[in-house]
Amino acid sequence: MSKHLIALDIDGTVVNYDGSLSEPVREVLTQLVEAGHHLVISTGRALPGALEVVHALDLKEGFVVCSNGSVVVKLDPASPLGWEMHHVVSFDPKDALEKMYEALPNALFLVEDPDLHRWASGPFPAGELAESDTLDIVDFEQLLEKTATRIVMREVNGTAEEFAEAVDRLGLHEVSYSVGWSNWLDIAPDGVSKASGLELVESELGVDHELTICAGDGLNDIEMIEWAHHAIVMGQSKDVLKQRASVVTKSVDDDGLAVALVDYFDLDREVLSLSGSRDTHA
Repeated sequence: MSKHLIALDIDGTVVNYDGSLSEPVREVLTQLVEAGHHLVISTGRALPGALEVVHALDLKEGFVVCSNGSVVVKLDPASPLGWEMHHVVSFDPKDALEKMYEALPNALFLVEDPDLHRWASGPFPAGELAESDTLDIVDFEQLLEKTATRIVMREVNGTAEEFAEAVDRLGLHEVSYSVGWSNWLDIAPDGVSKASGLELVESELGVDHELTICAGDGLNDIEMIEWAHHAIVMGQSKDVLKQRASVVTKSVDDDGLAVALVDYFDLDREVLSLSGSRDTHA
C-alpha cells in the first residue's frame, strides 16, 4: 500500500477533551505507523503540549505542525531534544493586540514568540494550558513589544454569543484567526494555518496529494479539512466543518478517529472492541 500522510488534530480527535487517549485509537495509529504511513500531529497547541501526544503515541520520527501552522518541527531521535525546528512564521502582534484589548479589556492575552516561549497578561484557568509551567506573566504593555508566532485571547466571563460579537467587531484582516471553544480566539500570521504547515510537510516527504488524510473537529481545522484529499470530521463537530468532510465519523467519545481509519485502510475491526480505556492521558 502507498504510504499516506495522515494529519491529525489532537483535542477532540486523537484525545478526548479531558486529554485521555483510548486504546482503540492508540492501537490503530500504532498499526498505521508500523505500516510505514507518515503520522503528523497538526494542532493549535504549542509545541510542549503537542509533544505530550507525540510521546503518548511513542512517535520517534516525522513532523509536528503546532500553533495552528506557525511552527513546524521535525522529530529526530538523534537530536538532544528529540526534535529540531523546521519552519517558523512570526509577525508583529501590536495592532491586533490593541484591537483585541479595546474590544475586551478584561480578557486574558497570550503571545508565543519564535523561541516558543509564552507570555501572558494573567494566569489561564487550570487545565487549559497543558504546558503552563512555560508561561511568564507580564503586563499587557510588554506583550506589545514581542514578536509572535501566535496570539491567544481568552474571555473567562461572558457568553459565547457576546464573545463572537466582540471578535466580529475587531476587523482583523492582517492575520488569520479562528474562534475555538470556551471564548477562545487563536491568531496566526496572515495566510498561516494548519494547511499551510502541512503543505510544507507534504513537500518535504514527497507524498502525492491524493494520499493525504486529515482529521479534525474544530473551526481551526477548516483549512486543513479543505486541503486534504480525504477529510475525516468528528461526529461532535459543528455543521460548518461537517459540510466540508469526505466522511463524518463518530464522536471522539466513541473512538470516531479509529472507526474512520479502520474503514479507510480496511484494518481488522477487532481493534475497535479493545476494552479499556480512556485511562491514558496525553
